[in-house]
This record gives sequence, structure tokens and C-alpha cells, in this order.
Amino acid sequence: MTRPQPGDYPPFYARYVNLAPEEDVAGAMLAQTPLTRTAILKFADRPDHRYATDKWSVKQVVGHMADTERVFGFRALWFARADPSALPGFEQDDWMAASGFSTQTLEDLLVGFEAARASNRLMLRQLAPEAWARQGSANGHPFTVRAYAHGMLGHERAHLRILAERYT
Repeated sequence: MTRPQPGDYPPFYARYVNLAPEEDVAGAMLAQTPLTRTAILKFADRPDHRYATDKWSVKQVVGHMADTERVFGFRALWFARADPSALPGFEQDDWMAASGFSTQTLEDLLVGFEAARASNRLMLRQLAPEAWARQGSANGHPFTVRAYAHGMLGHERAHLRILAERYT
């Protein structure tokens, strides 16, 4: 598999793709799993902590990571299967308002993320080589499967960085 090229995704998505420089993105996802668990569980004693009143809690960040993992994985599968239908966007703040993450445990939210990640990792490992370059439209922008694969890993890393830098 080759890394995504700039034409594989819109410019705003580069922040995620650039955080996942590996060629073997499925292998990197597997290696990232214990690191993510360790990073999240550093907040086990303060899962409702926010670094500012208008920012998400730790639990909400983890729930958002799981939601995004599921959406990006669905989009990657949709495009891999060469479905020509355009996919809608999702507004993260609207999803957060309807999520109920604050009533869930940090462990349950983390397990949900890990389950979504494991499913996506296996899906990516099973793709035919030609599927990685297939393209579709989501939220009015073109994306390839390989862009979403790297984006999943990069999105996770972006939020782990935010947690480490702003929540401690």
C-alpha cells in the first residue's frame, strides 16, 4: 500500500494523514492500541475533567474518537466497495450533544473505541490491493480508502496529543 497523496483527500484532512506516516497503517493501528489505552487510563481518576469550561471532558473526547473511528471506517469500506453514492458529513458538536457520553464509564468508552478500531483494522487488512486507491465523496469532498485509513490513525493521535498537552 502506498501512502495517501494530496489529491486523495481535501487539504483540511492533511493534519490527520500527516500524523500517520507509516506505510503499514493496519500494523500501526495494532501497535497503537496499548499506547492509547495507557494514555486514556491516565485520566481514570478524573474522566470528567475539561481543560476549559467550553471544552469536552476526557470521556467525551474518547467517545468522539470512537464515533469518528466508526464513521471513517464506514466511509473507507463504502469507497472500497466502489459504491458511487456520496456520503454525508457529520457535525461533531451535534453528535456530542446527542451522545450521552457523560453518563458512561471511561472504560466502556475506551472499550468501544478499541472494538471499532479492531474491526476497522481487520477490514483494512482484508482489502484487495486495488481497493486502497478507490475514491468516493464524503461531505462534498473526495477521499480515497487509503486517506481514510491513515486518517483514522492520525485522528486518534491528534486527540491523544491534545489530551497529553491540554488535559494534564
